Amino acid sequence: MAFGFAQAFRTFGRLALAGAIGAGLAAGDVGAEQKTPSPGSAKALFAGVSLPTQGAAQPIGFYAKGCMTGAVALPTDGPTWQAMRLSRNRRWGNPAMIALLERFSQDAVKYAGWPGILVGDIAQPRGGPMLNGHSSHQIGLDADIWFTPMPARHMTAQEREDLPFTSMLQKDKFLTVNPKVWTESRARLLMLAASYPEVERIFVNPAIKKKMCDTWTGDRTNLGKLRPIYGHDSHFHIRIKCPPGAAGCTPQAPVGSGDGCDKSLAYWFTPAPWAPPKPPKPGAKPPKPPREMMVSDLPKACAAVLDAASVASVQAATYGGTSAATAFTAAPAAAPAADDDEALPDVGPVPNDKPTIQ
Repeated sequence: MAFGFAQAFRTFGRLALAGAIGAGLAAGDVGAEQKTPSPGSAKALFAGVSLPTQGAAQPIGFYAKGCMTGAVALPTDGPTWQAMRLSRNRRWGNPAMIALLERFSQDAVKYAGWPGILVGDIAQPRGGPMLNGHSSHQIGLDADIWFTPMPARHMTAQEREDLPFTSMLQKDKFLTVNPKVWTESRARLLMLAASYPEVERIFVNPAIKKKMCDTWTGDRTNLGKLRPIYGHDSHFHIRIKCPPGAAGCTPQAPVGSGDGCDKSLAYWFTPAPWAPPKPPKPGAKPPKPPREMMVSDLPKACAAVLDAASVASVQAATYGGTSAATAFTAAPAAAPAADDDEALPDVGPVPNDKPTIQ
């Protein structure tokens, strides 16, 4: 490629931490770094609500700073999908997001040779910041899709809790896709997801983006929607645009033209994104820790969203009507541990406070 990946690899290969970064950040458990939110924080309050609001569906605010009304739940099971990690109660989204996921799952079988999708986190019942795992997924327009294909049988609730993630990366090499795991069908799955007009971005690990840049020989029109970011080696993250008429939704700037296989991708293969924070100067005051996000930091409407009346039940708010809902739920997990790359935020400060917005 024109921007010199080989040189970047040679340079970074001289660094002693290359191997540790390649393995540790790809699949490291950073859950221990996440502090328990205080009872009055936005994380604690939104995570404590088990059902969505009544009324019309509206995303409020930005993907990483907002909430939502009128969410619907993805059914736990469908002919071409299964929802994962049910105890998290994060299979809620704007109807436009849920409709896309069901359509995508069907198209994946029909056009990508994929047996069906496993759907990870979408959003909490009323959106808002989560206790762990993400800094986005707050307005019901983000969803995680596992790179693991759906099995031919319906998994039990416990199996959905326990099924491990499968990284697409080699453990002993820095940002390198594992050829024993990666398949052409996964590449087709990504490009199919990027083909929908309402899809604005798909977050993938930088190594996966590079793999697509190097090997995808089909139509590259939508390749630029694949955005490199930390983590995302065992799942990819679909983000859709603000739905038409959603006046309270804050849009993100559209991706630039081109396929994204340029200097912006080469950056990820340099030491810069992975460098630890610079030590403070002698005698300087240590920086203050980031302040907890409170409800007052969110759009004003989010306080009313927390207080709004709930729907009658999960079944009543399941997409497709009560006939699409099932009683198949997992027992609530007490303070669930963050799961590998799911613990890495989709937007923001990893591994330190870098103001990165993709």
